[in-house]
Amino acid sequence: MVLFILKRLFYGFLVLWGVVSVVFLLFNVLPGDPARMMLGQRADSASVAAINHDLGRDKPLSLQYLNYINDLSIISIHNTKDAESFWFLNPNKYGDTKPFITFGDEIGIVIKKPYLRRSYQNSRLVSDILFEAFPKTALLAIVAVSMALVIGIFVGTLSAIYKDTWFDKLALVLSVSGMSIPSFFAAILFAWLFAFVLEDYTGLSMFGSLYSVDDFGRGEYINLKNLILPAIVLGIRPLAIVVELTRSSLLEVMSQDYIRTAKAKGLSKYKVLRNHAMKNALNPVITAISGWLASLMAGAVFVEFVFDWKGVGVAIVDALNKYDFPVVMGAVMFISVILVLINILVDILYAYLDPRIRLY
Repeated sequence: MVLFILKRLFYGFLVLWGVVSVVFLLFNVLPGDPARMMLGQRADSASVAAINHDLGRDKPLSLQYLNYINDLSIISIHNTKDAESFWFLNPNKYGDTKPFITFGDEIGIVIKKPYLRRSYQNSRLVSDILFEAFPKTALLAIVAVSMALVIGIFVGTLSAIYKDTWFDKLALVLSVSGMSIPSFFAAILFAWLFAFVLEDYTGLSMFGSLYSVDDFGRGEYINLKNLILPAIVLGIRPLAIVVELTRSSLLEVMSQDYIRTAKAKGLSKYKVLRNHAMKNALNPVITAISGWLASLMAGAVFVEFVFDWKGVGVAIVDALNKYDFPVVMGAVMFISVILVLINILVDILYAYLDPRIRLY
């Protein structure tokens, strides 16, 4: 089991390394001068050169790549003395981090949190921007997936029990429709219908925030009603998939020999379903929902943008509109880490439940 976990961690590291390399090369060949973005188009050449030197953009691309890897790494090598060095352990970037191993008077190895650079627009740390937005995206994703899981398993189970009835056919039509509707179109449609046309009846706002200011401006309070529409829209496609998977998997399990044996022993249909069928039928559902949770927590860009939900998706869109490359690069890396970690955890869970998986 330990060897299996180490292999999965190594594969995850290779994936992240590939993502880092592609992201770095992609965003360093795009047009645009970060110094001009930070100082304005009328900035003098000396100021532009100073900013580019501070960002390291006056160095060869290979050195910039190595420095980017060094910044992202938890364990990194820095110059601890020379403030003009390209590898200087700058406290404004890395905090008050001290080297735990030193080589000579200047070179040291430190353990630090990854440095994702600073925003070109407001000079804030990219990590602060993402960690401020992520809890809102996480809340939205967890509510959407939970809704999809509970309703989807319930509807899919009923569809399997009452196969070929009007309920089963209606559930299939709705699930296929849910999988066919793009998220951005569903977001626009729901926002227009329930938060604009029917706003007087629903009380829902088209551009609702999770937090609202009280009448006297003394502070913020949680306004969960503004979570309803984006969560429903975000959960439509996972809900449709869970219904389909639950139905097909349960029908397959119900046709197995051990189910017929359980029925022959005189067990009620409810006990057979609860104690024998559901446990084995939900494996593919858990697989699918874990992937959806990873992708939704990474940032539901279109849904957040339409409903002005201040999560990771809105941060990405704003950064793209302003050519704020460090924020986009940091968001891509943030999303990649989430996807890799959740996939590794799912693999470990499968290996624990089914020892045969450890052979691969």
